[in-house]
Amino acid sequence: MADTYAVIGLGRFGSSLLESLINAGQEVLAIDNNTETIQTYMEIATHAVIADAQDEASLRELDLASFDHVIVTIGHNQQASILATIILKDIGCKHVIAKAENNLHAHVLEKVGADEVVRPEHEMAQQVANRLVSPNLLNFISLNDDFSIGEIKLTNFHFANRSIADLNIRSEYGLNVIAVKAHEEFVISPDADFIINIGDVLTVIGSTDNVQKFDHLISGN
Repeated sequence: MADTYAVIGLGRFGSSLLESLINAGQEVLAIDNNTETIQTYMEIATHAVIADAQDEASLRELDLASFDHVIVTIGHNQQASILATIILKDIGCKHVIAKAENNLHAHVLEKVGADEVVRPEHEMAQQVANRLVSPNLLNFISLNDDFSIGEIKLTNFHFANRSIADLNIRSEYGLNVIAVKAHEEFVISPDADFIINIGDVLTVIGSTDNVQKFDHLISGN
């Protein structure tokens, strides 16, 4: 059975998130305090309602505690997003994700009980910066302050035509190779004797420092 989602605040991020979830076949309740905005998404969301996210009675009436995930994507009104997060946790919501505008906002949201805090603009800026600085680091996902997943394209001939075991990636570089894309083939959890070559894309997981160091090594930067 698909999870259920409620998205509070239909600004640019909230509306994009809503559409992505719907396209993925999920059930989504859209909530906003603007009548015109709600009318726009009436036929897109599973349900769409007008409600004030700072009104506890309104949020209780929507039975948000029964949803698997409630995402607060309110834009620049930080007070509203913080208060909404507090109310959602008070009424028993299981998993509250809140969008933060900056570090201080993120810190406050964590303190008041948000289960997960996202900063989409900051994360996108990091991804763009990573692509500019390390063009062979095709994708970079920060799991927390210390650990990351990176997709790195092999362009250094020193590492080419050698097996994962031969390169000793786990002990030498502190990383686990969780997937390799070689031409049209995509291999999950490749064996230690899997041979990698120029142009292959390695998906590795480990400390952020090690992912970045390994990127510089196998991309020849």
